[in-house]
Amino acid sequence: MSGMTTAVARLRAVGGGGSRWVVLLVLCVSLLLVAVDATVLHVAVPAVTEDLRPSGVELLWIVDAYPLICAALLILFGTLGDRVGRRLVLLIGYGIFGLASALAALAETPEILIAARALLGVGGAMIMPATLSILRTVFPDRRERATAIGIWTAVAAVGAATGPVLGGFLVENFWWGSVFLINIPLMLVIFPLARWLLPESRGGHDGPWDVLGALMAAAGVLGVVLGVKRIGVGHGPFDFATALPLVVGAVLLALFVRRQRRRPRPLIDVRMFATATFSTSVGCIVLAMLALVGLELIAVQYLQLILGLGPMETGLRLLPLTFAAMAAGASGSYTLRRVGPRQMAGWGFVLTAVAVLLLVMMGEQDRPLLLTTGFVLLGFGLQTTLFAAYESMLSEAPAEHAGGAAAIGETSYQLGAGMGIALLGSVMNAAYAPAFQSLNGVPKPASEAASHSLGGAYRMADQLGGTAGEVLRTTARQSFVHGLHITLLVSAGLLLLGALAALKLPRLMDCTEVQQHCPPPRRSDALDRRPGEAQVPARRNAPDDVDAPGAGGDAVRAARQGRGPGAVGNSRGHRSSAGAPAPEETQVSGATDREPYEVTWSGRTTR
Repeated sequence: MSGMTTAVARLRAVGGGGSRWVVLLVLCVSLLLVAVDATVLHVAVPAVTEDLRPSGVELLWIVDAYPLICAALLILFGTLGDRVGRRLVLLIGYGIFGLASALAALAETPEILIAARALLGVGGAMIMPATLSILRTVFPDRRERATAIGIWTAVAAVGAATGPVLGGFLVENFWWGSVFLINIPLMLVIFPLARWLLPESRGGHDGPWDVLGALMAAAGVLGVVLGVKRIGVGHGPFDFATALPLVVGAVLLALFVRRQRRRPRPLIDVRMFATATFSTSVGCIVLAMLALVGLELIAVQYLQLILGLGPMETGLRLLPLTFAAMAAGASGSYTLRRVGPRQMAGWGFVLTAVAVLLLVMMGEQDRPLLLTTGFVLLGFGLQTTLFAAYESMLSEAPAEHAGGAAAIGETSYQLGAGMGIALLGSVMNAAYAPAFQSLNGVPKPASEAASHSLGGAYRMADQLGGTAGEVLRTTARQSFVHGLHITLLVSAGLLLLGALAALKLPRLMDCTEVQQHCPPPRRSDALDRRPGEAQVPARRNAPDDVDAPGAGGDAVRAARQGRGPGAVGNSRGHRSSAGAPAPEETQVSGATDREPYEVTWSGRTTR
């Protein structure tokens, strides 16, 4: 037993060599479960409809309850983890996720399934920001953190793309509840591993948690995402049920920002958005997800309704996108060190725009090579952009606000996905519908019903039969392909705007030590620092004993940073006695060292 305790203690001492990568493996498996669950139900909707007989509104909530609740609660649980402990929030999220999975698998009524999906959203909201904020703490060195984030983003892409394939396989061979039941054995394995291996960390905040602010943020995000999703399914933006949540959500978020600016210890330091790197990174995440989710939705309809592929074949056709995203994540750290965040994000957007323009050549006939090439370029380009954006955002945020920053990133991810469905779906509908205004030989009610969706047009054509049905079907196919081309052109324009926005990101990746793969500092970069901030020369990382209390680590660090041997402090002006951490330092239980300071090429001292 003592041997096991010693082994666990060594693994939890995350400052040591390979233990960080074991922790990363646990975090990635956690993220994979949440990402798969976001899309695994899509192909099971027909089976759920046949078994539970939900109404149209109930079916909508069965699909949307999970992403809505998850998006709304990300900020709440991300900031809670900064206060009470990120590992604790993650473990509770595991328990809720496993319980909700069992409830969903055994649901016998639509109401129970909706409640289970909402509970899954609660668990997902606890897991997602915790994985990213723990990663930020476990990998204080930016080069290693870049590699870890590359793996993390690749796993997220794999989970989202694998969901439909896995769901199709389970539904075809078992019953629809199996898409939820597979979570339970995985949770039974991952829970004890996470409890033993993951270090506990928190942001070092003192004072009470701003419960009212957290609830305002949750309600605000819920309102905005709900309104955006309603627009995405065809409701007008000025419809009362759409405009009300949008307006209320926007007002609550504005009040939340105002409240955070006035509080001495805010949940989220909104001043992070004043920095070009952080705000631009968030914007890049929104734009990238807007393009990815909107295009994936339209691509699935094209593959199934135009080319006539089944759910399993459709999932397999999308696998090249997943493999390309994995490759981009695996090579992201190397690329970031070589070209820097600005070029990496910008060229990622440009490559995606090229892929989208290539897909404009799609027609009513199947062209496998063209689709595969387009999907490969699309996956690699978007994942490259997402990697650069996430890495820049997380590195720009202070370590004590890692949970809040991770929650902002994940909320941007969800908001971009909702906006993609709403915006690109609206463009698609606007280009698709006009062809049905006057069709010879087709009754006007049938034409009007067919103008809402391609699936509806096929059903109406089957009902009409004969020449009228054939005319309606042919018109629908041609109109859908035309709308697809228009939507792709709009997407390409948005992606090129994203490439222009990425110019605000830093040119170079700030390094903590001089190595051959880190570009040397330019003279102008060395002078690029905050007003009133002393220039700090770059140095190599100090050995572990430099940071140990009583070993003179604080005095050495103070001398290297140009301060006297008396009281020592950090870059933000807080002071503490030797060996005692400043109030804002991240506390990691189980680790022998405090998180080291990173002295960047720009002269700024960050964490």
